[in-house]
Amino acid sequence: MVAVRLYRSLGTDSASSTTDPRPIELYEPLKLCRSYCFLFFLKMSVYGPVVKIHPVVLASIGDSYERRNEGASRVIGTLLGTIDKHSVEVTNCFSVPHNESEDEVAVDMEFAKNMYELHKRVSSSEVIVGWYATGFEITEHSVLIHEYYSREATNPIHLTMDTALQSGKMNIRAYLSAQMGVLGKTVGVMFTPLSVKYKYYDTERIGIDLLERTRDAPNTTNGLTSDLCQVGGAAGRVQDMLATVLTYIEDVLSGKQTADNSVGRYLMDLVNKVPKITAEDFETMLNSNINDLLMVTYLSNLTQAQIALNEKIVVL
Repeated sequence: MVAVRLYRSLGTDSASSTTDPRPIELYEPLKLCRSYCFLFFLKMSVYGPVVKIHPVVLASIGDSYERRNEGASRVIGTLLGTIDKHSVEVTNCFSVPHNESEDEVAVDMEFAKNMYELHKRVSSSEVIVGWYATGFEITEHSVLIHEYYSREATNPIHLTMDTALQSGKMNIRAYLSAQMGVLGKTVGVMFTPLSVKYKYYDTERIGIDLLERTRDAPNTTNGLTSDLCQVGGAAGRVQDMLATVLTYIEDVLSGKQTADNSVGRYLMDLVNKVPKITAEDFETMLNSNINDLLMVTYLSNLTQAQIALNEKIVVL
């Protein structure tokens, strides 16, 4: 394994700096001197990019924590995703082997590089956006690991996930680091929290709904529902949402509830998005689409039957 060198002065950006040029080998036990780094945390939210996390990321982190080595207190890994001007979207991740104790830490960064190269072959649009660690707080070890990821990505985020439920729930927090201190003196690192939101694709929503059905009865087995049941469930949810909107409008008109301008703008935008079409045209369009769907289904079943028959003939 190729060692990654980090320098004790957190203010250095490269190995060519003359400030305390004694390197720390990351594949040998990483000796930490507490006098070299100070951690500062802000409890309030700050202006910065919004971190959007997909469910598959949280599931991967939880799975890596459950599969951790015996005696390991936490796991770390690399976050992959996309970055734009106002947000960081985390769509994938992978764990990185590491060992740490109270005074030392060793991280397999060569493994992290190889895994990232493999991920780029599958999804070239995903880049390194930061790293994650399970646990409730940031330690001195996190500062040096974050320093490495600062060389792999611009302004990487640090995601913490309380898998041990120390606060009674699984807190998920994202941080952005910034250097602070007096020029020429000891430099510290300030971690400021970012807003965290959850985003999912339609395919991920299917898995979330399946997990939600097993929440109240974890010992039961539930499979995926049929397409017709999914359409019926979606129609029922739309009907419930429309009933909620109608109840709100009736309460506002009757004076039972104060009108909210923001809600009114959302409702007006929703109404304007509804296409203006007559009932007869809608029925004709729906029947045409259903006929096309039935034709495709029939052709696919016919193709499958022909392939199965051809396989049996070949065997004979």
